[in-house]
Amino acid sequence: MGIIYENDEDGKYMKQALIQARKAYALTEVPIGCVIVQDKKIIARGYNRRNTDKNTLSHAELIAIRKAAKKTGDWRLEDCTLYVTLEPCPMCAGAIVQSRIKRVVYGASNPKAGCAGSVLNILDCSGFNHQVETTGGVLLEECAGLLREFFAELRLDKK
Repeated sequence: MGIIYENDEDGKYMKQALIQARKAYALTEVPIGCVIVQDKKIIARGYNRRNTDKNTLSHAELIAIRKAAKKTGDWRLEDCTLYVTLEPCPMCAGAIVQSRIKRVVYGASNPKAGCAGSVLNILDCSGFNHQVETTGGVLLEECAGLLREFFAELRLDKK
């Protein structure tokens, strides 16, 4: 797992995931955004909508995976890369493995629920029939900063 800077292709797509995260922020949702790329084209986008939809399944990754499957006409997304601003949780990591996504690129680590190495590594568990190549730390400061700003505002609003 290495840190990638914004002058590369990963940075380009992570910036698009950040645009999605800002859409969640505008809805007072935890600002997590995701894009799925196939053949150097974004085929699906998603952002966190749990409170808006009143649905625990409305995570950015699950929304994007559902859209990508519809777009490709297949649940198998074997030639796709998923970009997400925060390390996937257990539920999303499981969906990523199940959808056979080839690679995941994330921005900020998730020390409380991350399943790409922080708490568990579901994406690279040899017991499963599919492992996912993972790169973390892409546009780390921008991704983590957006989350810090959101939670700081939330704490101020509660006072």
